[in-house]
Amino acid sequence: MKQLNIFMAFFKSGMLGYGGGLSAVPLMQHEVVNTYKWMDEKEFSDVLALANTLPGPINTKLAGYIGYRVGGWIGMLNALIAATFPTALLMIVLLVFLNKYKDLSWVQGMAKSVIPVAGVMIGSIAWGMLNLSEKLMGWVPTLVISGISLVLMLVFSIHPALIILGILIIIFVQKD
Repeated sequence: MKQLNIFMAFFKSGMLGYGGGLSAVPLMQHEVVNTYKWMDEKEFSDVLALANTLPGPINTKLAGYIGYRVGGWIGMLNALIAATFPTALLMIVLLVFLNKYKDLSWVQGMAKSVIPVAGVMIGSIAWGMLNLSEKLMGWVPTLVISGISLVLMLVFSIHPALIILGILIIIFVQKD
């Protein structure tokens, strides 16, 4: 039953996460935290933050780790198959269909309307992480770290992984 739950959690989030890997994250979070209770909000946010520093699609990294944690090696393979195979198949079918009818106005409108929905889904996960950060550290440190990180990424083009590494170094140095 556990393997079926792993498959369904990542199958649903993969199939409904239209708009890219990040749009599947709130759906994964709902399944992992609320539906199956494999992690709490803080732990999911920690895993998400670490997964964001690694190369590759975020949804497959999360599926692989959570699947492994919940169901071992078989759970990892199960979660990866559930998160990738159905969406790859659906992507091929939809792209063939959309490419065939791409000049129709309703297809163009549908493609354009997905962008703000995906943006809202990504924004909702960001807002949730900001709220969790506020609960853990308070608003002032959250806003200061967020602001500095934003400037480092947008103005100086520093990769988020390097910013997270820098924060980890600062934390380890302060502990001594």
